[in-house]
Amino acid sequence: MSSPSPLPPAQVLNPAVSPKARRILPFIVGCALFMQMLDSTVVTTALPAMALALDSDPVSLNIAITSYLLSLAVFVPISGWAADRYGARKIFMIAIGLFTLSSLTCALSTSLLHLVFSRVAQGIGGAMMVPVGRIILLRTIPKHDLLRAMAFLSMPALIGPLIGPPLGGFLVTYASWHWIFLINLPIGLFGIWMVRRYVVELPSDGMPHPLDLIGFILTAACMACLMGGFEALGTSEASWTVTLGLITTGLITGALYYLHAKRCPQPILDLTLLNIPTFRASMLAGNLCRFTIGSTPFLMAILLQVGFGLTALSAGMITFAGAIGSLAMKFVAPPILRRWGYRQVLTINGVFTGACTLLCIVFTSATPVYLISFVLLLGGFFRSLQFTAVNTLTFADVSHAGMSRASSFAAMGQQLGVSLGVGVAACTLNVSMNWRQAVTLSTTDVTAGFIVIGVLCSLASLLFWRMDPDAGESLHRR
Repeated sequence: MSSPSPLPPAQVLNPAVSPKARRILPFIVGCALFMQMLDSTVVTTALPAMALALDSDPVSLNIAITSYLLSLAVFVPISGWAADRYGARKIFMIAIGLFTLSSLTCALSTSLLHLVFSRVAQGIGGAMMVPVGRIILLRTIPKHDLLRAMAFLSMPALIGPLIGPPLGGFLVTYASWHWIFLINLPIGLFGIWMVRRYVVELPSDGMPHPLDLIGFILTAACMACLMGGFEALGTSEASWTVTLGLITTGLITGALYYLHAKRCPQPILDLTLLNIPTFRASMLAGNLCRFTIGSTPFLMAILLQVGFGLTALSAGMITFAGAIGSLAMKFVAPPILRRWGYRQVLTINGVFTGACTLLCIVFTSATPVYLISFVLLLGGFFRSLQFTAVNTLTFADVSHAGMSRASSFAAMGQQLGVSLGVGVAACTLNVSMNWRQAVTLSTTDVTAGFIVIGVLCSLASLLFWRMDPDAGESLHRR
């Protein structure tokens, strides 16, 4: 009988990490992800109150959201290099600290300029915080336990956008706008304490890891222009010339980076990762599914508040049903994926996710709240199952040495996917309004948005079906 083959490098565990630390690590990274995702949306409902306090107007104050998202997008690609160069644990703590400190300075802002600088700093912290935390998780937890960890980690990404607007409305109504930033302080301080107590520094590979400065500049320009262009799609103030100019510039700088990466020995984003079939499918098909993360809360908020005349708090309580569905998924995702495999689940569940999005077109002001909540609960469940599977499959066949680069690449792709989803939904609303020659939104326009997003999400199933039937099997081996 032949002796068993040794475990691949990605499954060799650091003996300095205790079993308890491995169990609690997804919770630590999940808290960081929750803070980042919550902060991307919670500011929206507080803009009028913040504008009044800072002697500005809500339209001008929208730069507080844009500056955060752009800063987040620009600095995500550099997170993997920073973790490899200076140590993942150290960068993780610094990122949480910067995010927490800048949250405090946001709350203490007395002018729009002060707030924007604080939001930029907050975006830098968020850009480092989540990808580096995920690097620690990927290098600490064995692959056969990665699915359970990712099931937990997917929930904050889905719940944050859902509870952000109603939480912001609640805090502004019953406290003050300052608390939308101050709530990050206890979470951040607790996170730093947890990292110091339970997270062990990853062993160094002894390599110098020089910074690819040209690559960073090109990726920063690409991400900033694309994110700015996608954001502009959702605003009526931006001209089509500016929007198309931003997107075109982003595509050109992206093409220049592609040429640069082919010659650079250590590019800041390793495009050769796309040669891995599971990683490529997760980035391409997975991002079509991610369109629903940002666009569904966005469209539901417009439908319930503008179309049906509900308050922000009432609409938020209804859409929270999606968060309950996401929580329920955590307990059933691992057995479902072990039983039917990644290709079959991603293909079939992608159709279910798109169908739940399309079901929203039947809602009217007379539709019972319990029926709307039930559809949103189902949508949250299927959406959460889809992203748990996608986020886990992303790293299924990535080597131990490539985890840092893969985490940065995946985080950048996710940012673009979510932003593009909102941009596509908003652009659909504008096109529908122009088609009707109307100046105000109606439920007809929102219906068009749900149809486009639902169809695009369902189309991802065609790409998932082309994967190898055994894709992701390495995640089940001990």
